[in-house]
Amino acid sequence: MLFGLACTWLLVVALALGIAWYLGKSMVQETSVAHLRYETTMLADEITQEVQSRISALEHVANVADTPDVSASLQRQLRHNDALLEWFEGVVIIDADGNLKADWPVLEERRGFNISHREYFRMIKGTGSPYVSEPLIGQASRVPLVLIGVPRHDDSGDFAGMVGGVMSLDSGELFTRLDRQVRRGSYVGIFTASGKVLYHPDQAKIMADSDVFSDNAALVNAMYGWEGEAVGELYRGKRGLQLYKQVWPANWVVGRFITLEEIRAPLAGFIRQLWWVWGLMGLCMLPLLWWVLGGMLKPLYYLQQQMGEVGRAHRERIELGSEVNEFQDIAGTFNQVEAERKALLDDLKERGAFLDEMLNATPEGMFVANLDGDITYMNPALLAMLGLSSTITTARWLSHVHPDDRDGIVKLWRESLAARNDFVLQLRFIRSDGILLWLEIHSRFVVLSRGEQTLDLVGTMKDITQSREQEALTRWEAEHDPLTGLLNRRGFERRLDEAFAEYKKTATPSALLMFDLDHFKPINDRGGHALGDEMLRRIARVLNLKVRRSDYAARQGGDEFAVLLPSCTLSQAQPIAEALRQAVADIVVTARDSDFRVTLSMGVTAFSAGDQEVKEALARADTASYEAKALGRNALIVSMPDENDMPEQPD
Repeated sequence: MLFGLACTWLLVVALALGIAWYLGKSMVQETSVAHLRYETTMLADEITQEVQSRISALEHVANVADTPDVSASLQRQLRHNDALLEWFEGVVIIDADGNLKADWPVLEERRGFNISHREYFRMIKGTGSPYVSEPLIGQASRVPLVLIGVPRHDDSGDFAGMVGGVMSLDSGELFTRLDRQVRRGSYVGIFTASGKVLYHPDQAKIMADSDVFSDNAALVNAMYGWEGEAVGELYRGKRGLQLYKQVWPANWVVGRFITLEEIRAPLAGFIRQLWWVWGLMGLCMLPLLWWVLGGMLKPLYYLQQQMGEVGRAHRERIELGSEVNEFQDIAGTFNQVEAERKALLDDLKERGAFLDEMLNATPEGMFVANLDGDITYMNPALLAMLGLSSTITTARWLSHVHPDDRDGIVKLWRESLAARNDFVLQLRFIRSDGILLWLEIHSRFVVLSRGEQTLDLVGTMKDITQSREQEALTRWEAEHDPLTGLLNRRGFERRLDEAFAEYKKTATPSALLMFDLDHFKPINDRGGHALGDEMLRRIARVLNLKVRRSDYAARQGGDEFAVLLPSCTLSQAQPIAEALRQAVADIVVTARDSDFRVTLSMGVTAFSAGDQEVKEALARADTASYEAKALGRNALIVSMPDENDMPEQPD
């Protein structure tokens, strides 16, 4: 008894402390989320301001460097802006052909450099706007760095080159200041939208590709423009809180990370102190409780002894000599329950024999389960349908349920048992021979009319595979083009409406590509419609290969196609569109010893804050595709409201 009292006290204490831990853990985590959200926002704003300040400084240099592209003149201009070295490890001036004209500080290793092949030079030249490069290894310094570049223009407004500022990822002031954010269980990371690491406490991950973090779904989403917080595994293998904010001018992602262990450390210390206090209180109270309860429970020992004799069939009923009315009531209730139990057992045996015969004879798949949810019987029809033996256990039966359905059916099954409700569900079942079945399960509790005593569960299983397959085929055919397997207009418009609604709700960016084929009619005229169909199928395969798995490609009708890129900015969509243009141009079909090719005229746009309906974005992309065709075909036009976009001509 003393041991039981001690265990009860420990259980109460553990329960109270467990509740305190559970509630406190949520409160501490919510507080930490709010604090880290503020810290991350401030850090992202600070980095954004730093990047914008550096861009403004470089634009000032570009504006004052208005002398002819003579190296000596440009070199003097850089010396007059020596203060830029507070922000950059070096500043360079490049002419319109990508040749280095001046640098500061002067490095002989840079002499004769030409950067016309560099991605950042082509972006600045093509867009005519400032650009922050992807991380790269410096040609002269051989250290990891990023370059902020702004365009220079001549008196007529034509592109005359660029001014670039170099920031080292190892020693740059913008990144080294983040070292103070790193402490036990907490750190900061900066990533590019394309997945390159700019800053990380683990130096080995600097400039690593995004596949290093492919198992971090929150970080992958942040690289597509998402902002928010999530709980997941951090780089040291511990679970923790991670918050992400965007640095839009540089197309960077700022991540703030802290382990759950660090968040909960103060709460854990408080719980340990409470445990010792409650433990000492229990040690002091146990002797007193033992003395009080011992006197109160002594008469129950006699009652326990006679109950045991009834259970062993040594007596028929309890007969107590105690004059305590409560004990007499207990004895009378026990004798009544025992009589009813014997009657129920006899009735149960009869009903069980009848049920066994009925289940064995019925052609429909039926089963019996106990009140714990374990299947105790399956009739021959059900065993034959599932391809199982009669000795299979419930756990083994569940192992044949499709993995995607297993957790859900277990949860619903337990809820049905607890509430004593009918259980109705459809699930996928994998037979031992690998055949996938769709089953419809319906079970209910067997309740005796006398006393409403619940016995077992009886259920049926029906094979509905054929009807489910027909329903799935009908749904697929309603939204897909039968020739290419791509979405049809109806299916594409539904997903477009969903993406536009998400944009209006959360400002999640999405890009839209629309194009039709150039020179497609001659294929049908000279090679026949079969050859045209083959060309359309090949273009569909190229679409599926070039776009992301999260994107939606559709054949609108005839030779018109469209692609929706959810969670994708306009700048991220342009490389995808260009890769698609080049891939389509490489497709060749042959008939009658003649090779046939097509190109595409594409319009590229994205949802805009001024769009009231999704049809405005569709009209913008469609108009841009017509402009591309008018410019000579095999081109793409990027279109946004109130912007003068130039077409990108093929290489």
